[in-house]
Amino acid sequence: MEKRADALQRLRRTHEEVVLATLRAEGPMSRARLTKATGLSRTTLFAIISELMERGVVIESGVADDRPRQRGRPPTRVSLNPDAGLLIGVDLGRRRIRVAIANVARQIVATAADDAAADADESEQADLAIALVRKVCEDEGIGLGALEAIGVGLVGVMDAPDRRWRAVERLEAAFGARVEADNNARLAALAERTWGAAQAAEDIVYVRWSVGVGGGLISGGRLLRGAHGASGELGHVSVDPAGPPCHCGGRGCLEGRIGMPALLDALAAKGVRLTGTDDLLEAAQARTPAVTSVVVDAARTLGTVLAGTVAQLDPERVVMGGDLATLGGLVLDPIRSAIGELALPGTRRTLDIVPADLGPAASAMGAIALVLTGQDPSPPHPGPELL
Repeated sequence: MEKRADALQRLRRTHEEVVLATLRAEGPMSRARLTKATGLSRTTLFAIISELMERGVVIESGVADDRPRQRGRPPTRVSLNPDAGLLIGVDLGRRRIRVAIANVARQIVATAADDAAADADESEQADLAIALVRKVCEDEGIGLGALEAIGVGLVGVMDAPDRRWRAVERLEAAFGARVEADNNARLAALAERTWGAAQAAEDIVYVRWSVGVGGGLISGGRLLRGAHGASGELGHVSVDPAGPPCHCGGRGCLEGRIGMPALLDALAAKGVRLTGTDDLLEAAQARTPAVTSVVVDAARTLGTVLAGTVAQLDPERVVMGGDLATLGGLVLDPIRSAIGELALPGTRRTLDIVPADLGPAASAMGAIALVLTGQDPSPPHPGPELL
């Protein structure tokens, strides 16, 4: 039977984790607000904060402004000590490796990127990421002695039978830290909610439209993974059941219709031969008629699929990321139009459809958000306190 002293120590650790998780997710807070947010008693919360401050994990960080001005000394805010630990985010994209480094106070202190060979496997990508992390730390004078955790963004379905988690194993071996992984498009959604265009929103659809089409869904502040780790795979919604086969095993998938290779093929059929993403974006920005026609048609197709997603999730915001989203109104307007025509009137009336804020580093930043928040920005409330 567990001794009472052991039970009390275990409960205290649980309460500490709740306090730390709340500060990671919400940032600096007054003790009074932190008491309310965690559900802990005032006595317990103040004792935990005092101990965390003695250990250098938490610091006082200015005067709180969350209550009316009163006589006497104004309340101070407490926050995580930015020098107390580091977190690393890694995005293992198809041809590009990105890393981001943050402190436990949620401040991004460095980012970097490097190319990967198109045929590089997950182990080779992980080795590139390890070298990139070490280089940026050396260049920026960042020590890894305080490294707490690493988040990793991976391409594809997380629970696929052939996934072997080699990247996770290599990163764990290289840095000796806890490693968590998720789909990189979903992590971009989490980053936009933590730092970007969807801050404070609880129900979000994020779309990444580039070489492929992916996305992430957040409902009630929680990142949805799904039963098989396949949530948010918008690119594999079939828009033509009799269409060409897709690498996923389906037919007529959206990605095969509007992904970058499909757009380049459609333009080639019109006699417009472009060599890749940069050429297409440049021609679209110049409003080359054939290119804008293909892009607008593709955006409307995407909007039609998103209208169904909006009907199912009822989000307050749709965030558009990826290379094609940088074209602004050229793609956003047809998407808005399609959703406006097809979504339920009650859902479309107050729906915001906005461009992403965070750019190419979003997935690496989302990997940091994953380990910062445990993917749930609202930390669990503790059970009853032992007396």
